[in-house]
This record gives sequence, structure tokens and C-alpha cells, in this order.
Amino acid sequence: MSVPAAGVTRANRVGATAAAPYVEDEPEGASNMEEAMLSPDRINEESPFAAAAEDYAAVRRAIAFISQHRREQPDVELIAAAAGVTSAELHHLFRRWAGLTPKAFLQALTLEHARRLLRSCASVLDASYEVGLSGPGRLHDLFVTHEAMSPGEWKSGGEGLLIQYGCHPSPFGTAIVMVTERGLAGLAFADRGEEAVALADLRGRWPRATYVENTTATAAVARRIFDPSFWRADQPLRIVMIGTDFEVRVWETLLAVPMGRAVSYSAIAEKLGRPSAARAVGAAVGRNPICFVVPCHRVMRKDGDLCGYHWGLTRKRAILGWEAGQAAAA
Repeated sequence: MSVPAAGVTRANRVGATAAAPYVEDEPEGASNMEEAMLSPDRINEESPFAAAAEDYAAVRRAIAFISQHRREQPDVELIAAAAGVTSAELHHLFRRWAGLTPKAFLQALTLEHARRLLRSCASVLDASYEVGLSGPGRLHDLFVTHEAMSPGEWKSGGEGLLIQYGCHPSPFGTAIVMVTERGLAGLAFADRGEEAVALADLRGRWPRATYVENTTATAAVARRIFDPSFWRADQPLRIVMIGTDFEVRVWETLLAVPMGRAVSYSAIAEKLGRPSAARAVGAAVGRNPICFVVPCHRVMRKDGDLCGYHWGLTRKRAILGWEAGQAAAA
């Protein structure tokens, strides 16, 4: 069963099956690429998201300035100056990158907006499990079908697992994409020059796996993730979750949070039948290896505070603002 990145079906604990490595439109010979470590000069600057990645650099500066001066409520001219653009350029930048005006984007970053996202989280989670989130209200989400590797496969540290990876521009900076024969297994973000650190972080989750750089294989997957025109219910993105049973249950619950909504750590704990385990939930959220697709950015404290984010709080604000633009367009 396929569901949006906010929908969920219970994962099957199954072992690996005989299948070709998971790629989309992989050219002949791509699987024979030599194993190599990631380097910034391997980033595909011809990617359809190269311009969006450049836009994000200015957006990131704007959001960082806004966060530092929230109490002063800086005007657009000051924000534009901090981003290194003119006021007119800032307007076009946000319209191009998020589909919102700078003013609308700023409103999407307020504490009151975050609290609005949270208000119906409990009923949203209940409805998600009851109907599988197949209704028309979810059509602007990234659709996902998922499974989880067995506990034994997780405990082995990925031994015997082939993971192909690549580094690609995205609307939120550089994206490190990892795929296995069973689907997308890892997705991380990094600012320019920090790709190797992000890659090492993901590799550390499954230290015994075999890693092969194959940007040809991962490029099509990256486009499926970040281009909303590819978000179709009849062609869901396959993902595989590699973690403890508790972590997988938390990540599955994250898939039940639709775009334009948010959930608290305590609400997830209650949904899992462990109301006192909010801290453990927070740790599992922080360990999510498939960011954006498994939307850990939609989790915040019950008072609306965004808290931390493994790939940076500024990026979390950016993703939430970008999603506000996608929801508004839908």
C-alpha cells in the first residue's frame, strides 16, 4: 500500500530479497562505478535544483537574521541586506524558491503559526491510521511506500548491505542520497563544503555496509524527492528504514503527519502507548536517517518551540516555510 509521506502502513520485517539494486532509469554500467569518497567537486551543478540550492544560500542568511532579531521584527529592507540582495530581489527570491512573498514566508515562521500547526495533531494522527491518508487533502504530499529491515540486519551494522550514494543540489542545500536494492535508505542535508561530514554521519549508522558512490543512480531519486510534480500516489517513492524497533515505530508515526501540520514529541509518545517516553521519542527523531521524506522537521515541542534539528534549526525553519508555500499552491 502506498501512502503520502504523511501516511503509513505497518512495515513488514522481511529479509533482503533477490532484486536488482534500487535505481530509477539507471544507465548500463552505472553499478560498476568504483567505490569512492564524496567530494564537493562531484556535485552535479547541472541538476534541475542547482538554482534552488543557490537560492537557499540567500534564504538561509535571511532566516538566520530573522531568528536572531525576532523581537525587533526587522523590516524587509534589513532582511534583504542581511541576505545580500536588494528588497526587490528578495521578493523574487522567495516567490521563486517557496512560492511565497517574504511577508507570507515570515508569517510561516512565527510561533503562533507553529502552534496552529500543532492544534489538531492528535486527531490527525488518529485519522491517519484509520484511513491510510488516501484522501484528497493529502494529494500535495510526497507519497511513500516503506518497509523496515529486520532487527538482525540492523544489529549487524549493515554487514552485507550495498549502499549507493550521491551528492546533489536541493532546495535546502546539498543533499546526500543513499539507496539500497530495497529503496531509499538515507537522506541528509549539508551546507556547501560540509558534505563529507554529513556523509560520515550517515555512514556511521551502518558501519559495516559497503558504500559505492553512484550519482547517476541517486540523481533520479533526488528528483523524485524534491520535485513536487513527481509526487504521485500511483508512483510512490520506496524507502527502507534501518533502526531499532522503537526508532522505526517513531519514524512510521512521522509519516502520519501531513504537510501543513505538526506534532509534538509527547503526542508521538502517547500514540505509541508510552506517554512518559517523550525524551526517547526525541532521541529517535534525531536519529532519523531519511530527513524530509520521513518528516522529522514537522516535530516540535507542545508549546510550539521548534527545538533542535539534526541538520540545523535554520534549515528546519526553511523547510517548514517552503512547505507552507507548497500547501498554499495546492
